[in-house]
Amino acid sequence: MEKRWVYGLLKKEPVLIISVFLALASMIVVPPSALYAASIDWQTIAVLFALMLIVSGLEHHRVLKALSDALLTDTADLRGVAFSLVALTFFSSMLITNDVALITFVPLTIIAFTGSGEERSLMYVIILETIAANVGSALTPVGNPQNLFLYNHYRLSAMTIARVMLPYVVSALILLTLLLLAVPRTKSPKSGPATESEALSALHVTRYLALFAVAIATVFHRIPWPLGVTIVAVASEKRLYRTVDYSLLATFIALFILVGNLSSLPSVETFFAEHLKGREFFLSLALSQVLSNVPATLLLSQFTDNALELLKGVNVGGCGTLIASMASVISFRLFSTHTEGKTLRYLLLFSLLNILFLLLFITLHRFF
Repeated sequence: MEKRWVYGLLKKEPVLIISVFLALASMIVVPPSALYAASIDWQTIAVLFALMLIVSGLEHHRVLKALSDALLTDTADLRGVAFSLVALTFFSSMLITNDVALITFVPLTIIAFTGSGEERSLMYVIILETIAANVGSALTPVGNPQNLFLYNHYRLSAMTIARVMLPYVVSALILLTLLLLAVPRTKSPKSGPATESEALSALHVTRYLALFAVAIATVFHRIPWPLGVTIVAVASEKRLYRTVDYSLLATFIALFILVGNLSSLPSVETFFAEHLKGREFFLSLALSQVLSNVPATLLLSQFTDNALELLKGVNVGGCGTLIASMASVISFRLFSTHTEGKTLRYLLLFSLLNILFLLLFITLHRFF
């Protein structure tokens, strides 16, 4: 029973378990001390917590669902549905984060394509949505966790992040548009993801939009982060506390401890001191493929002042392997739960399409 429980936990939260294990292992080399607390970026953790509460509130009161239903109602064929869903994922990820965008729109994609006879297109569109979320989220400080950390750590401006990432984001959008032309114009079996819509509560919508404004002001340092997070925490419905992804927050804390311990080791410091300078883009991209881009960001930020090259590397590094961005794991889970026996085909197509985008980004890096 105990082995089954451990296996189930590892299967459900592999990144958390591995992160905690590595953090504990690093404590053997670097004994616990008061410096541990200093290595944790509590501002990033707290703001992520506030954003999760707000997005949960918007989801719970069907704001995101109502928006997607309104945009998809008059879409007649599957190619139009695919264009709409990928665009929704792409642009919404800039504000509600890449993982929340996928949690919201991948299930709608499954509903829209069910019964269409285009199961291959379903897989194809979900993979393109995943890429759209990972790339679109790179344009803003709140689009993904690594941007929020880099924004705070290097005191970057939102305009700087947008300016640096814009060529990559725009080029990816163009390529996504071209790839979507491969989706057939088969008539949609529904006029959109047909579900019964509930009336939106103006009071709750206003509440969470106002709290979102508070969170954005907090991110942009217009409101001190302890005050902004406290306002969101107090004003949010208490039932939403159960919906927060505490495993992600715990993963971040474990990674902060791990990175703090690793960066204090002379051998690690020497390695990156000798090899990182001038190679920030390629090393962060490569490290993202095996560690995921968030831990790669946390680790490499300790050894370089070249924030912009690191920003580009970890963001485009979200494309590539399935674990390069944890948001990619979310869409894979949702697809594999719905469709059994196609895991290998999904991973193959996912890899091929992501390699295509990586080649595009590496080419662009020569000019931007």
